[in-house]
Amino acid sequence: MDILCCPVCKGDLVLEVKNEDEKEILEGGLLCAVCGVNYPIHEGIPNLLPQVSQTK
Repeated sequence: MDILCCPVCKGDLVLEVKNEDEKEILEGGLLCAVCGVNYPIHEGIPNLLPQVSQTK
């Protein structure tokens, strides 16, 4: 966690754990403390891609 930062604003990320085993976090999220963007963790893999707004 010390080396991870928000890809949008470079702010610190706060870890939210919903499900974990003895080795890793399986479900949860990483929330940026600065800009509020949430990055989900699903099946142990964090998705750090910024969400694209799809307005037409």
